[in-house]
Amino acid sequence: MTDVSNSNQPNGPTRPPGQAQQGGQNPGSAADPQAKDSQQNAGAAHDHESAPDHAAISGRWGVTAMVIVLIATVVLAGLGILKRVHNDKVLADTTTEMAAPTVIVAPPKPGAQVDNFILPGNVSAYTDAPIYARTSGYLTKWYYDIGAHVKKGALLAEISTPELDQQLAQAQADLATAEATANNAHTQAERYQDLVKSDAVSRQDTETFTNQAASTSAAVRSAQANVQRLKELQGFEKVYAPFDGVVTARGTDIGQLISQGGANELFHMQALQVLRVYTNVPEVYTQNIKRGEKIDLSFPEHPGRIFQGTLVRTADAIDPTNRTLLVEIDVDNKKGELMPGSLAQVHFKTRAVSQTYIVPVSALIFRREGLRISTVVNGDQAHMVPVVIGEDDGASAQIVSGLKADDRIIQDPPDSIIEGEKLTVESPQQQQNQQSPGRPANGPAAHGQSGNAGGK
Repeated sequence: MTDVSNSNQPNGPTRPPGQAQQGGQNPGSAADPQAKDSQQNAGAAHDHESAPDHAAISGRWGVTAMVIVLIATVVLAGLGILKRVHNDKVLADTTTEMAAPTVIVAPPKPGAQVDNFILPGNVSAYTDAPIYARTSGYLTKWYYDIGAHVKKGALLAEISTPELDQQLAQAQADLATAEATANNAHTQAERYQDLVKSDAVSRQDTETFTNQAASTSAAVRSAQANVQRLKELQGFEKVYAPFDGVVTARGTDIGQLISQGGANELFHMQALQVLRVYTNVPEVYTQNIKRGEKIDLSFPEHPGRIFQGTLVRTADAIDPTNRTLLVEIDVDNKKGELMPGSLAQVHFKTRAVSQTYIVPVSALIFRREGLRISTVVNGDQAHMVPVVIGEDDGASAQIVSGLKADDRIIQDPPDSIIEGEKLTVESPQQQQNQQSPGRPANGPAAHGQSGNAGGK
């Protein structure tokens, strides 16, 4: 049995604590190789220590973490989608707002009640006719120029027609030949009719000569008609005035080739003793138009003078394109003071109608279905209102039907405006403020700045 005390004793002499080993070698290592190996193994184990042990993660916590990550992903995606939808809506609203046309609105100005109105009228000659040649040839002479007053039947011009003259001579010769042939046929027919009574000739020969006499008579009548036609054409060598009037145009000259028909207008004549004045009366006033009533007329070339005419006829039908009635007024012009083609102001008198309104001409919209004015309703929507126009001076128009005092009239609507279109509405004051240059602000700040500047 080994002594325990001896096993705890060192193999060599004892060293004081802290004294280094001499020779750098453990004296006991040679005596005990196993101890040296155990020390090396302990050092290697110290260099390669394993990770400390931890408790394993539970499955419930893993699922919870995955759910949290999934929810966060969904929330972030939802926020991104909502932001995109909001941006799209803002873009659409901005685009719609910018696409809406900007218009200026103002209420209509009230006008006076109407008991008379003035309409423009076109003055024309009572009779107006171009004069053409009815035969072909060369103009040899003309007798009247523009502005000449001529009577009916006056000789205006002469035309030389040598070819027509030769045709007439030939036709007269053909007529003489046909007459001679007809006389011979009649003589033969009479002779055979006498001989057949005594059976000296056959009945068949007699009928043959009788029929020849009838056919030659028809040939004579045809030749006579041809000669008469050529004589009438020859009569057109002279051009006569068809009525009393004035030559207002001459379109030919001596030596010019004249063609039959409407190729060349030789003269133009107008009868000016009485003039016709045509005007279009709005539908709202048509019930006050009476045939035979006297109508006052004024003309720019005669300022301050009033001419009186008579309403002689109407079209008795409303024109669907402009809702007006065409009327004719005749005015006496024996003194020759008025001229066709001029503009007349026609003064009508009528019973008073309801309240009228004045709008700028730029507010009028001419559509296929009639005259319209665009108003603003529901704050920013266009509404097309049918109206009836009264007087129109070129800058403003009188509206006698269709508007109300509280209507908001678009002053200058775009041509493409339609019913219900969205609009950007501005008042004339807003438009003026946008166009006017900026002004310095008034108030204490402005006074303070001026005071500081003065202090300096």
